Amino acid sequence: MAVELTNAVMVCEARSLGYTNAMNLKDHIRGVPDFPKPGVLFYDISTLLRNADAWQVAMGRLAKVVRAHHPDVLAGIESRGFLLAAPLALKLGCGFIMLRKRGKLPGATVGLDYDLEYGTDRIEIQADAVQPGQRVVVVDDLLATGGTMAAGIALLKSVKAEVPAVVALIELTFLKGRDRLDAPFESLIQYDQ
Repeated sequence: MAVELTNAVMVCEARSLGYTNAMNLKDHIRGVPDFPKPGVLFYDISTLLRNADAWQVAMGRLAKVVRAHHPDVLAGIESRGFLLAAPLALKLGCGFIMLRKRGKLPGATVGLDYDLEYGTDRIEIQADAVQPGQRVVVVDDLLATGGTMAAGIALLKSVKAEVPAVVALIELTFLKGRDRLDAPFESLIQYDQ
C-alpha cells in the first residue's frame, strides 16, 4: 500500500513539474469530418478535456506561454475559449473576463461589430471588466480565419487595455488567421490542412 501511494505521489509530482512534455497533444484531439457543415473538418477538443493527463499537459504548456506575457487578466472568447482561459487564469493567479456575443452579458457593456464571411456579428465585454492599462491576454481554443479574435483585440484596445499576446490551443495555419491579428500570437498545435 505504501509503495502504491508513493508511486501515485511521484506520478503527480512528475506531472506538476512538466515531465510529460513528450506528449503529442494532437493524439488527443479528434477530427470530425463534415461538422458543422459539409466540407469542414472540426477539431474537437472535448477528447483532450476528458483525458486528465492530456488536459494537465495542455494547461501546463499554455501557462508557460501566457506567463511570459505577465497578464493581469485573461479574456476568454465565447464559448470554448472559456474552457481554457478560466482555469488558466486560476492557475496563473490572475483575473478572467468573458468576450461574448451580443446580449449575453448582464449590466452595461461595450461592443464591437465585425464582419464575417457571410454577414456581421458583435462581440461584447462588460463596461467595468477591464481597467485602462491592464495587460489582457486573449485566449481561445482555435484560431481559424481570425475574425473573432481580431475583433476581441480591437474591443479590448477600445477600452484602453493593453493586449501583449493572443494565445490559442490550435491554429489552422492554412487559413492565415494570425495575419489579421493586431497582437503577437502563439499556439500550441498547428494544422496545415
